[in-house]
Amino acid sequence: MICRLCQRALAQTKPSPSHILRAAPSFRALPTLSQSQVLRTAQRQPFCLAPQARHYSQASAAAAAPPALEKPDYLDEAEAWIWDTLVAEFAPLELNVRDVSGGCGSMYSIDITSAHFRGANMLKQQRMVNKALGDKVKQWHGVQLRTKAP
Repeated sequence: MICRLCQRALAQTKPSPSHILRAAPSFRALPTLSQSQVLRTAQRQPFCLAPQARHYSQASAAAAAPPALEKPDYLDEAEAWIWDTLVAEFAPLELNVRDVSGGCGSMYSIDITSAHFRGANMLKQQRMVNKALGDKVKQWHGVQLRTKAP
């Protein structure tokens, strides 16, 4: 599939039989592009075969922001505290908190995806989460922490 601009450029470069041109009606009514216009446009848009990107205003981008995460109803008290703390601090796109200690509350698995992590390496992301959870982490046996930037 080829875009209209490329089709026009190809049509202008192909030699057309003279008998078709004599029998055809006047093409002056149709807008045409000169070769220099085609080249200038091709320089601005080097990949004509790719679909054109849509540009949206900032207002529509803000309106299309995903809604806040809903807290699952199966979280126990400690998991709910972790959930609330991380949602307040990072406004995550994805968050999963699980007690993997068998119910005693000494080991947690946390998966979090947040735009706040963008540009930070994995160690810095995990330090940010540890700082947000504060001294509570020191009371646990361990934590499985997976952080991602969108």
